[in-house]
Amino acid sequence: MTVWKTVAVADADDGARLDRWFARRFPALGRVQLYQLLRTGQVRVDGRRAGIGTRLAAGQAVRVPPQVRGKARTPPPVSAADAEALRAGVLYRDDDIVAIDKPPGLAVQGGSRQRVHVDGLAEALRFDSDAPPRLVHRLDRETSGVLVLARHAAAARWLAGLFRGGRVAKTYWAVAAGAPRPPAGEVALALVRRDSGGESRVFADPGGRRAVTGYRTVDRAGKRAAWLELEPRTGRTHQLRVHCASLGAPILGDAKYGGGAGPLHLHARRIEIPGRAAIEAPLPPHFAAAFERFGFALAAARRDAGT
Repeated sequence: MTVWKTVAVADADDGARLDRWFARRFPALGRVQLYQLLRTGQVRVDGRRAGIGTRLAAGQAVRVPPQVRGKARTPPPVSAADAEALRAGVLYRDDDIVAIDKPPGLAVQGGSRQRVHVDGLAEALRFDSDAPPRLVHRLDRETSGVLVLARHAAAARWLAGLFRGGRVAKTYWAVAAGAPRPPAGEVALALVRRDSGGESRVFADPGGRRAVTGYRTVDRAGKRAAWLELEPRTGRTHQLRVHCASLGAPILGDAKYGGGAGPLHLHARRIEIPGRAAIEAPLPPHFAAAFERFGFALAAARRDAGT
């Protein structure tokens, strides 16, 4: 007998994206499989077809196909050590927002291979709110820096609208394995993601989704390396990594796109939320070590910015 599950959306998941809800509740389900289930209409919300980015509301019923194994689960308790480490990384907090300095290597959301992630540790960032904060954007696991979470459902809707509308100014720093030519400008290469053998890669493709990145070279060490400041105008998966590689300056440590082995040198340095806050994250240790190795000086950024 075929058994379909129906799972009610909890109050704590109000405003959550459908893909993140599945990652949290059914971590064994892969993203590619979820795409297939959604495309064929097997996953439904309140009886209606849904998309990967569908926003859920508390009390809605999600129909889960029988091939999704395991019972819906709630996140495990957060250890005292993990909670303390996450709280130590808080950069900014008000009634609507909490922003953390995400360390490299910590995933933002769960999956079949991700047992520890920000979404699962969010209870540690509840503070005086009725529910844990929820994700409104994401960073790659190996990318460090500013990550913003919404402290309640209304804030999640507000922030999601800002991010979708391109009204949140984001500045990334990268150390590139090589120097881009020209040293400053804009990359406008459409991107498409393809999954093969359980691995996801992004490629430049005229038929893909529009992706635009502004960039400038802040400092360089001859042809060996360059310190880049990147400003994504759009928010596509692996956008900065693929765009840097297209300039002949892949990000150091980005083995997937030609930057060689080692830690990824991509850092979400600053996020500016209009009318609210400009939040900066300090450099992680591996970034600071690269600056010292290549002779990059933070004074160069202030000088070039005219400050």
